[in-house]
Amino acid sequence: EVQLVASGGGLVQPGGSLRLSCVASGFTFGNYDMTWVRQAPGKGAEWVSAIDASGRNTFYADSVKGRFTISRDNAKTTMYLQMNSLKCADTAIYHCGTKVNGAAITGQGTQVSVSS
Repeated sequence: EVQLVASGGGLVQPGGSLRLSCVASGFTFGNYDMTWVRQAPGKGAEWVSAIDASGRNTFYADSVKGRFTISRDNAKTTMYLQMNSLKCADTAIYHCGTKVNGAAITGQGTQVSVSS
């Protein structure tokens, strides 16, 4: 069974940092591109960042560029999202996702709340 489990969320003050993790199982993690998507209260899903299977190529939404860093450890079947200089606008549930055999897979999310 393909599973993605995100963790690392929490409550931080503006300007703070968090590191999210996404542990994958049930498929050959190192063969697949991975993404982070977030959904803020009352809003639609927003693509945040992506990383290719090798980890050499990364992509970011303009809203997080320069503040967030995506990475992966294929040996640990884990993807990360280092989030620095957090803003209130970053408050959302963060989900990790991939596409396996043409099927989109999204794990349960982790809540990130940025508030003073």
